[in-house]
Amino acid sequence: MAVLYNPDRALQLLRIGSGLPQAGFREGQEEAIRHVVEGRGRLLVVQRTGWGKSFVYFIATKMLRESGLGPALLASPLLALMRNQIAAAKRMGVRAETINSDNTEEWDEIETIIRNDNLDILLISPERLANKRFVERVLATVGHRVSLLVIDEAHCISDWGHDFRPYYRLITRVARDLPRNMRLLGTTATANDRVVKDLQNVLGPDLQISRGDLNRPALALQTVRLRNQAERLAWLAEWIPRLPGSGIVYALTVRDAGRVAEWLRSREITVETYTGRTGERRPELEQALLDNKLKALVATSALGMGFDKPDLSFVIHYQVPGSVVTYYQQVGRAGRALKSAYGVLLSGEEDTRITDYFINTAFPTRKEVEQVLDALKREPGGMSIYELLNANNIKRKRIEHTLKLLSLESPAPVVKEGPKWQLTAANLSEDFWRRAERLTELRKKEQAEMQEYVDLRSGHMEFLIKALDGDPEKSGAHNTMPPLPTEPDSYLVQGAIAFLKHAILPIEPKKKWPPRWPFGKTMIDPSHLANPGRALSAYGDFGWGQTVEQGKYRDNHFPDELVDACVELLRRWGPRPDPQWVTCIPSLRRPDLVPDFAKRLAKALNLPFRPVLARIENRPEQKTMQNAAQQARNVWGSMQVREQLYSSPVLLVDDMVDSQWTFTAAAELLRQHGSGEVWPLALAQAGGDQ
Repeated sequence: MAVLYNPDRALQLLRIGSGLPQAGFREGQEEAIRHVVEGRGRLLVVQRTGWGKSFVYFIATKMLRESGLGPALLASPLLALMRNQIAAAKRMGVRAETINSDNTEEWDEIETIIRNDNLDILLISPERLANKRFVERVLATVGHRVSLLVIDEAHCISDWGHDFRPYYRLITRVARDLPRNMRLLGTTATANDRVVKDLQNVLGPDLQISRGDLNRPALALQTVRLRNQAERLAWLAEWIPRLPGSGIVYALTVRDAGRVAEWLRSREITVETYTGRTGERRPELEQALLDNKLKALVATSALGMGFDKPDLSFVIHYQVPGSVVTYYQQVGRAGRALKSAYGVLLSGEEDTRITDYFINTAFPTRKEVEQVLDALKREPGGMSIYELLNANNIKRKRIEHTLKLLSLESPAPVVKEGPKWQLTAANLSEDFWRRAERLTELRKKEQAEMQEYVDLRSGHMEFLIKALDGDPEKSGAHNTMPPLPTEPDSYLVQGAIAFLKHAILPIEPKKKWPPRWPFGKTMIDPSHLANPGRALSAYGDFGWGQTVEQGKYRDNHFPDELVDACVELLRRWGPRPDPQWVTCIPSLRRPDLVPDFAKRLAKALNLPFRPVLARIENRPEQKTMQNAAQQARNVWGSMQVREQLYSSPVLLVDDMVDSQWTFTAAAELLRQHGSGEVWPLALAQAGGDQ
């Protein structure tokens, strides 16, 4: 159906939606809206962050609905994005709802609204397209009436992109089935030439491109190399309070985000942590930053696409992201409505190790795929995730990721029926492995490109624009704010070192054995549980973590300074009732390492040391066990009590803790044989939260 574009109505909607009575369209905005409304063909809008891509599809949706057409369907990758978008839509009278995993109690009501044609735009995550209920009860009802399909953050479709998301493949299948004259709008801020070409192949060779200037003249960009975590923490504590307004501090891992936030709070800086584990508090924390009640959110990439605070005055990276496009997108959150804002990239020794992990785990290995498929082959009736974990020594996340990727292939070699996964008649194409190899190599090149960026002394914006296939010669003015000093305050560095050495890392007790446990009851008798324990450090980290690493793998001896540190930890921790004696986890590979340390610690605490536990089987190292089922099986029955126990509380010492199953099994054994309460203590916590 042809629709006549009304420029006066479009401008009126812009001003209502923005809340600015004198607002005008940015370059390219009105042209994109007209293109969509008049149905001139499929369109990809590639514009910098903060340009206002959401106004294009909300104004177009409103005008299409006012012309009598059906609702729009918007696919978007993040729930945070959906919250912001719905608020913006309602300001201009667009009736918007979302169906996602967080609002299941509202689905019936929303489905009724859709059936009654009382909805203008439905926002969904791509995962909804794999949901049987959604396909049957929503898409089948409204699909033939949809007037516009919007693919927000369209770069997620392309496996050439920095942020490819497997479920976006489902959108491409929907797009292919649409009539050629169907209105389709893709939007993104981070599509280079390679991604744009891929999107043209996926969304149609007639896809038209609206591409704007990538320059962000408000941003003063800077890179700072600092030797270790303590120096970076000191730099943050010194400069965040001095910067105007509020901002975001990005870290690569959940653990690092938490540590940075804890440090800044210890310096009386009002910050909160925002990660994939923040859960229901996400809207509350987003609003707190929007209202300037926080100086900063310390976030992982979970705070990304779609979060919009126009007056954000700084974005600081604690570590280096894996690609230029990721960095451009994140730093682009700052300075959208300000004349000047800082974008500072700190870098340190662990950056490459973390991004290497992300690169190497993006795809399953051939061995992992073979193991999963072989297990399914042995069970024609299919297997649940728990059954696959028991059958394979593969991490749970790796099994789930493998199944997800395989199920989205076309044709798919696996399919989910209820709680179980089953094989299909299709074989996995060799194209899957060629794509994995190609993209792994691409990620390594992107990682190297970011290291080039770190080494720049000037020309940061030009570098980013060129890397994104923009024209740096046409980028115009740049921010001339003076760079921030790069040397951290030595007093704050010493404070950060003390903070890292005095951090208390909790060891939460396991309360049950893994599902399908073959050795008795799954639930552990409450009287046999370990108490909450503590770890002195994060393995390998600056502070005590590096000392533990050196003691275990180079010196085969833990120095007395670790004894002193554990005494101090126990003083601050104050477990009650107090431990009255000390024992340790035994080892056949290093029989003297931990007992020697535990004995010296007991002496420093003026407590008796009794090595009452003994290993009775030489099992594989626990760190080689990849999931809870395998880890628990590996320690079960591997120890025994070899002498009479004290009935009083005991401090149970080990060098490393990761899965916690060793502590769980040892504590249960000690309690069964008459010991008092068990307090686990480890020198280091292994395995960072990615």
